[in-house]
Amino acid sequence: MQKKEKNTCKGFTLVELIVVLVILAILAAFMIPALIQYIERSLEASDLIEVRAAYIDVLTAVTEQDSKNMSKTVRLKQKQDDWQSRDPITIAGVTHSKAQGDTANWKGIPTAGGECEVYYDRAAAVIVFDWKGKSTADSTIDWNENLHGILDRTGILKTLKNNSNFEIDSKCPNSTMVPLVEKEMRSDSLLKNGTWAFLGSSTNKSDRYLFWTSVDVATKAVGAGKQIPVIVSSANGGYYISETTTATRVNNGQSYVAIVDHIYSYSTFKNYIKDKTRYDTLAEAYAAYKEQVENDVRFQQYKNTLPE
Repeated sequence: MQKKEKNTCKGFTLVELIVVLVILAILAAFMIPALIQYIERSLEASDLIEVRAAYIDVLTAVTEQDSKNMSKTVRLKQKQDDWQSRDPITIAGVTHSKAQGDTANWKGIPTAGGECEVYYDRAAAVIVFDWKGKSTADSTIDWNENLHGILDRTGILKTLKNNSNFEIDSKCPNSTMVPLVEKEMRSDSLLKNGTWAFLGSSTNKSDRYLFWTSVDVATKAVGAGKQIPVIVSSANGGYYISETTTATRVNNGQSYVAIVDHIYSYSTFKNYIKDKTRYDTLAEAYAAYKEQVENDVRFQQYKNTLPE
């Protein structure tokens, strides 16, 4: 009778497989974060290279007085907010640490999927690195835009140094200043929509304001003497939802409709924001503005003016 041969080929037991998987999991727990961090550092390094290149382009434009190219925007590749690889950061001789916050040359922090706008601030005579978050998904508006930066870049405030009170109305005909402001607007700027006005002091930021409404006050359906919703933004920071009454003004003998009547004292500006909720971002303020237009019976007729 033939003996059966014993099977000497042994496989892994369940316990051994579990031990192996646990070891792999432990190794992965150490290695994956390090790998992610390495990738993030590589992406940040790539972003810095592009931002430095944009700085050189803007500096060249400033040197050559090429006003059309004094602003460049870099789309960021990094996947995490803020700097993960280094602190401080140095770009073109400008060194900035997280603890400093905003400075003359440096605004905001980089964010995942955000951008850096490199532009020449004529008023301060410096090149600014403006780090911004990404715009709201599917939006045609850049909700992270520094709206007062538009006016700063025009150089108008420098020319108005001796004029402590000024008004720039978007609907003013034959204005020499409105085209300068419009030239600094990007295609996704909120100010490309509706009606706006920069008002107040050219020398004191705390007394300088931006008024904006989605309503085109120049249309026959609106005109002068109509109450409209507005976002009021202080150059010192903060956004407020308020209301104004449109008014007729005259420039060089030609009348037009403005977002608000003449404001002759700085204390009067504060009446438009008194007891109003302060919003720290344009996105938050616009959401509140939109809600007011859609739900306030006084303004529901303007729902079709809301940009998205």
